[in-house]
Amino acid sequence: MPSASIITDVFTATGNAMARTWGLDGFRFITMPHPIANLDAKTLDERAEKAAPEVAKLLLEGQRG
Repeated sequence: MPSASIITDVFTATGNAMARTWGLDGFRFITMPHPIANLDAKTLDERAEKAAPEVAKLLLEGQRG
């Protein structure tokens, strides 16, 4: 099942470390600016729209893209 992992930029190193731990060095995920927890709905929607092309590309290409 295709999926796309999205994290905020401050967790990039953590995401890479977790991927390596699981034997998935080079795992592709999408980053967006941190934080997101305190954003209003409009701003969060704007960020989601900005990330949408990257999400679509990752879903279509998969991890090997």
